[in-house]
Amino acid sequence: MSIGTAVAALPAGTVGTAVATLPAGTVGTAVAALPAGTVGTAVATLPAGTVGTAVGIVAAVLSTSVRQWVATAAVLFGVVAASFGIRQVGRWLRSEYDPRGSTLEAVQAALIVALAAGATAAVLLIWGENDIGAALAGALEPEPSTVIRLLVTFFLLLGAWGATVFVERVISVVAAENDALTRHQQEVGYNVAKVGLYLLAVVAAVAAWGIKIGDVLLGAGFLSVVLGLAARQTLASVLAGFILLFGRPFDIGDWIVVDDQEGVITDVSIFNTELRTVNGEFVVIPNDVVTNTSLVNRSRRGRLRVDVEVGVDYDTDLDRARELATEAVADRAGDVIQEVPEPKTVLVRFGDSAVVLETRFWIDDPSAERRWEAQTQAVTAIRQAFEAAEITIPFPQRTLNQRLSEDPEDER
Repeated sequence: MSIGTAVAALPAGTVGTAVATLPAGTVGTAVAALPAGTVGTAVATLPAGTVGTAVGIVAAVLSTSVRQWVATAAVLFGVVAASFGIRQVGRWLRSEYDPRGSTLEAVQAALIVALAAGATAAVLLIWGENDIGAALAGALEPEPSTVIRLLVTFFLLLGAWGATVFVERVISVVAAENDALTRHQQEVGYNVAKVGLYLLAVVAAVAAWGIKIGDVLLGAGFLSVVLGLAARQTLASVLAGFILLFGRPFDIGDWIVVDDQEGVITDVSIFNTELRTVNGEFVVIPNDVVTNTSLVNRSRRGRLRVDVEVGVDYDTDLDRARELATEAVADRAGDVIQEVPEPKTVLVRFGDSAVVLETRFWIDDPSAERRWEAQTQAVTAIRQAFEAAEITIPFPQRTLNQRLSEDPEDER
């Protein structure tokens, strides 16, 4: 008995594989007629009893479907990227022009629906459904079992969405009653719950359609390779987002400096971190940039040291000047400047026209506004103290010397 299988006349656009004449007792596979530019592989005369039995079949299947799977993965990646872009642009427009965001949300929803419809049509074309109208008509007249599965899938996803809304509400209530639960911890709990709930819904939906989880994982592995190569930056931001959520290098409301940007954290998502700068601008920084850059958290300890420099004349009694500067700042201690640690004045360097002193003091609950206020109070107090003690704060001076010539004619 022979399995005598022949696979021929593959349509244009394939790798032109022909598998023919499998003799009895052997796999005798031949892959031939590969056009120029392909791998040009020939597999022949595989002996009986080896694992090479399925080589011919695999070659034929891959020749027709690999590019379709890659194209499908590309469409999926495009949908994800476009949805992310719509979300980011909408957030920026909302902050600039529409604080309530009702109009923008409607526009975003319409764009995403149109995007999903376009992606569906593209997938149908990729898999050979050239007559999209017929395919949609067939979808509108499904079998009863298909309708039930669609309804189950819809209600599972709807239930997952409702559960995430409920979890977010519970976390907000608990946070309002418990001051120990920070905004950062709320974000972590909500994001973890959302991912877990939607993952359970997807697994249940897959099971409802009779698809084996192992097959899904195999396909997910293939797609992960494709998406990993095409979206390395986005995936890096997502992984960095979870690192920030769990590692907690800062909390919402902290004053930080990262990647030459300084401001207060307003939001941390799995994709990016938002800052409000001292100028009132909103800056969005990808999470992978945050994790790969040196970060300064000025709010971490709950206090911050502020330094103010002042120069005095070289003829000044430096010990007296240090004492006056320290006392002047200490007298302003109260709402902004802290009494403990006590202010301290040190000599830092020789300037061109002055000896430079630096007065150091601390503020609590640090922010850019409180630092500016503390610096203003310290400069005002030191200046008034020096004026009362008649200590000169010199300005840069330059001495000019003229060389006199011995020839009277040159002097004229």
